[in-house]
Amino acid sequence: MTLVDPAGTTPHVASADSIDRLEALFGDAGAADNPVGRDAVLAADAQGSMLSAGEDLLDAFQLNAHFVPQALGGRFTGPEELIEVMRAVYRRDPCLGLGYGMGSFMAAVNVWTSGNTEQRTWLADHLLAGGRVACGYHELAHGNDFARAELTALPGPDGRLRVNGRKEVVANLDRAGAMVLFARTDTTSGSRSHSQLLLESDQLSPSTITRLPRFGTVGMRGVPLGGIEFTDCPVPTGAVVGTPGHGLETAQRSFQLTRIALPGMTVGLLDTALRTALRGALGRRLYGGTVADLFLSRTVLAEAFADLLLADAFITVAARAAHTAPAQSSVYASAVKLLVPALLMAAVHRLSELLGSQFYLRSGEQPLFQKLQRDVLPSAFGHASRVSCQSALLPQLPLTARRTWNVDDGPVLPATTFRPGQPLPPLDFGALAITAGGRDPLSRSLLQSADQGTGEDAAIAAQASECAAEVRALSDAARSLRPDQLGPSAPPHAFDLTTRWAAVLAAAACLGLWRERPSDGRGAGADPTWVLAALHRLGAHTGRHHDPLPEALSGFLYTELLRRHDTGLTFDHACRPTGA
Repeated sequence: MTLVDPAGTTPHVASADSIDRLEALFGDAGAADNPVGRDAVLAADAQGSMLSAGEDLLDAFQLNAHFVPQALGGRFTGPEELIEVMRAVYRRDPCLGLGYGMGSFMAAVNVWTSGNTEQRTWLADHLLAGGRVACGYHELAHGNDFARAELTALPGPDGRLRVNGRKEVVANLDRAGAMVLFARTDTTSGSRSHSQLLLESDQLSPSTITRLPRFGTVGMRGVPLGGIEFTDCPVPTGAVVGTPGHGLETAQRSFQLTRIALPGMTVGLLDTALRTALRGALGRRLYGGTVADLFLSRTVLAEAFADLLLADAFITVAARAAHTAPAQSSVYASAVKLLVPALLMAAVHRLSELLGSQFYLRSGEQPLFQKLQRDVLPSAFGHASRVSCQSALLPQLPLTARRTWNVDDGPVLPATTFRPGQPLPPLDFGALAITAGGRDPLSRSLLQSADQGTGEDAAIAAQASECAAEVRALSDAARSLRPDQLGPSAPPHAFDLTTRWAAVLAAAACLGLWRERPSDGRGAGADPTWVLAALHRLGAHTGRHHDPLPEALSGFLYTELLRRHDTGLTFDHACRPTGA
């Protein structure tokens, strides 16, 4: 057995005190006089504006410090810490999460990854002073196909770069003091034709810029999503982030953090959607009892709870693997973004069925749930679509089959990867690789544990063996792919293999967390029921079966769901106190 050795560990997870302080600042979400409570959130949504009191609160909390690495004076130590803090924000208002913070982090991580000392220092100071950064990747004509981006930054007569073109649907563009733009810096074709630019907004000539109006959206109504058009806009010398022409590589490395972080934060949205649906089911009378008295309703609620635990488990392991196996993070980040947003959307949609014929009303729990159902939609395509994640995974399948799945031994993840809260190696931005080189220590960990046998719970051991068999079947299918089946024009069955790979990795995360669970046997996570339920739901989401959660599993989860609801605890594995 070869271990990925985490030399030199450091405390990593956000302190409970910090998150408790944030929850205390938010206060009781149900209090009518709370300026950041549910009523205020809904009022801001109706007006299509950001919740100003919420932004003031996050200013006071200094949320921006969580986007800046500790080495530059901030609090950012890795994606797990950031997810924990931002999940508390998403539980209250997803618009605050995206509009206040996540947009800035998506831009800044490119600078942390590839920027020079001057750029990193300037941006850190800007964020720590409360400034915002806009992230200008997308163009409506090309979506996630960044290699076709048309915004150019080419040398003018004086040798300075001049920007021409437009970017659309960019969060906070009109109120950001800085922006990171993805632009073509070479007219030749190929992967080295684009760069990223770090620009100070007030240093740009106003006469060369046209601000575009906000683009209408179904969800995230309050987030200011503007656009900008440049006409021969000169930019300062030294604006390029990293090596000119390496913008795509920088983006691919930064995605390894943001593709894990954004779905991880959105789990907070499902937490509130589940809490809202449960309140509605407990309070609505039907057939001589409440909606929650019906067996079908309890099953729906329990399945959504299992979905949340499944998503949280996968995200937690992927976030920690960015420290313990950064060279493989490209696979785990793409797999998370491929699987988790679709799971979250499906769970929220299923919960909407509990509201029944009253779903369209603007009273009771319905208005908040309607907002959450709209707000969850961008999680599936914002920043990276499902197909773009599949396209990132597909070319890596055959090599992974040869180097990881078709060998008798290989690297596995260190046990600390599966032990949330334990110290991790410092996050090394430079170690994030474009591809995983055919190594997949997460699935290798699954194969090893299945071969050795857990010797503890027979049902979990059977599930581990079944998952190991799926890895071997996936290996056979991957090795049969031809070179012409590994690109964007690949047939559907080839893309389906990437979904199977993501499912294997999610299962490996659940089984790894169970295998390395705390030895004191305390807490709901010490019971195998959550693992069995999560794996059952994984099979349903990936089409392996269409069976409802067995009664023994759903009954246990529903009881635990009620306990957490009644005691004001979050529904994820952290099980923290919340006022949401």
